[in-house]
Amino acid sequence: MNPQRLDPYKSFTFRVRWDGRYVAGVTRISALRRSTEVIEHREGGDPSTARRSPGRTSFDPVRLERGVTHDTEFERWAGQVWTLGAGLGAEVSLKDFRKDVGLELYNESGQLVIAYRILRCWVSQYQALPELDASGDAVAIESITLENEGWERDTEVQEPQEPGS
Repeated sequence: MNPQRLDPYKSFTFRVRWDGRYVAGVTRISALRRSTEVIEHREGGDPSTARRSPGRTSFDPVRLERGVTHDTEFERWAGQVWTLGAGLGAEVSLKDFRKDVGLELYNESGQLVIAYRILRCWVSQYQALPELDASGDAVAIESITLENEGWERDTEVQEPQEPGS
């Protein structure tokens, strides 16, 4: 552990990886969030007090955004779930449509500090272009929404020794 570090890590330096390579240009990723249902029950001998137990856990979809370029990685993955004009019965190809996605967070010195594996992801929503406005000055953003079956912290990533002055 680094007892000299008092500040939390900033959230602006990160990389996303799938199929063994880094995905270019990802500028935003939604939060990794999970929720566990609460099941209330009561014991027969104590009708006045409700007990609570954990139920089913679910994981929120993860949204990746990046500026529109000629890189077709988002579109290619989204096309594995559904492709227009692929022929009757061939629009959906569920072969290899799930991927594990790596998310890496770096400190201000460019050192890897935290990593997560987002498990068995597939694209449930693809946005090729944003709403276009000729009078605006925004960057064109494409995005994918990934359904997933959970995520886990990569415990092999240890806190680095930060360079001193």
